[in-house]
Amino acid sequence: MATNGTIIQFFHWYYPNTGILWKEIGEKAKSLAEMGFTALWTPPAYKGSAGVNDVGYSIYDLYDLGEFDQKESIRTKYGTKNELIHAIREAHANRLQVYGDIVFNQKAGGDDIEFVKIVRVKKENANFVLGESDWIEAWTVFNFPGRNNKYSDFKWNWEHFDGVDYANNYPDEKDPYGNPLYIYKFVDRGKDWEKLVGDENGNYDYLMCNDLDMNSAAVRTELSRWGKWFVELTDIDGFRIDAVKHIEYSFFRNWLEYLRKQLKEYFFAVGEYWNPDHVNDLLKYIEMTKGCMSLFDAPLHKNFYEASRNYYDMRCILNNTLVQINPCKAVTLVDNHDTQPCQALESWVDYWFKPLAYAIILLREQGYPCVFYPDLYGAGYTDHGFNIDLAPVPKLTEMIRARKLYAYGNQNDYFDHSNMVGWTREGDNDHENSGLAVLLTNGSGGSKWMYMGKNSAGNEYHDYLNNRTETVKINKDGWGEFWVNEKSVSVWVKQK
Repeated sequence: MATNGTIIQFFHWYYPNTGILWKEIGEKAKSLAEMGFTALWTPPAYKGSAGVNDVGYSIYDLYDLGEFDQKESIRTKYGTKNELIHAIREAHANRLQVYGDIVFNQKAGGDDIEFVKIVRVKKENANFVLGESDWIEAWTVFNFPGRNNKYSDFKWNWEHFDGVDYANNYPDEKDPYGNPLYIYKFVDRGKDWEKLVGDENGNYDYLMCNDLDMNSAAVRTELSRWGKWFVELTDIDGFRIDAVKHIEYSFFRNWLEYLRKQLKEYFFAVGEYWNPDHVNDLLKYIEMTKGCMSLFDAPLHKNFYEASRNYYDMRCILNNTLVQINPCKAVTLVDNHDTQPCQALESWVDYWFKPLAYAIILLREQGYPCVFYPDLYGAGYTDHGFNIDLAPVPKLTEMIRARKLYAYGNQNDYFDHSNMVGWTREGDNDHENSGLAVLLTNGSGGSKWMYMGKNSAGNEYHDYLNNRTETVKINKDGWGEFWVNEKSVSVWVKQK
């Protein structure tokens, strides 16, 4: 991670399926780097079961990066294989790292059916068996005829999975809303759920579609082979790893160790262990995987969401978060593609609070911040009969630049008021004019005395966000009285 590294999640769930995202990355790489970004998180790059309409999480063929005529398209939603590789090269030319989204938990869109012995289990309790064993027709054959064995001749069948939620011979086993009534757990040849996974729903191995069996040596070997192929082909710098709590904890520890030994010692990884209510589950995962990856700070997102919707004591905004307890492993975010409106984990942080939330993740010392595409560029879409218009977050560009230019040095915290909190960064000798003071409030405006350091005595500071117009002069002891407007944030930097 670069000094003051900042990631941009360069997509959202409703990004249009025009096939231009890889081109957009190439076109915007220079401006993103100049703004202060150091890394891009790209969407899943391989062919999904819905072809050009697939966001990328219903994985069909990991080796089809928009190269083969499969699922009624050659390109993916985001473009072609060559456009992907060009986008990564353009990012690298502008000193941007690229983190690819990988989805190993499930596959979808099988090419053929086969009979599999199963038991039905409850979705809310995957260990609770309903009735006797049965045989179902499952879409578990993946031959990839359009690829015709290029890159890999591995063929998937039921032995490589441990459960599905759809039976071709029982199409009507759905609830009134069209959702599957059961999970069909495979039981032939001693199959069982993976054990070291999240404990929600009794056992949270199963999430969706055809669930990969990480107890299978053939699966582990093929995924290692694919990982090496993908990194060598694309020269990517890291991965965002989907749904890690549904996958045997030891798998990614071993998988990432293999890639780092084979290819890149400093290969970055961040996992999606989405549990906003229990930070201890995230800490346990980090311990169980020997710190092989960072995790998204879902509890911090929840604090932001609740603070934006209700009265909130701002002294508690960092409480029970990963960035508070283990900041070196925390990738911080305000929102993402799952929390945006109309999505499964919808918990969109209210517009008025977003500048405050971004100040917290961008301008403090702790954590590796990730900015969401619609928060920077805006987005409009329609889903479930709702017309959604997401406006860019005010002053976000300025805060990203302030992180790059000024957010250095010793940090002094002033989380001493239920509404108004702040901190200072004293600056360092390596970054000219560095140092800043941040003051934010979810209530009335006002001021707070904060320490900038005796080396700043006599310096004058102005609000980089232009929310306040006065000048703050640091006294001989290194203190200054900084101001903020109602329900706002101000970022004070040295007058030039």
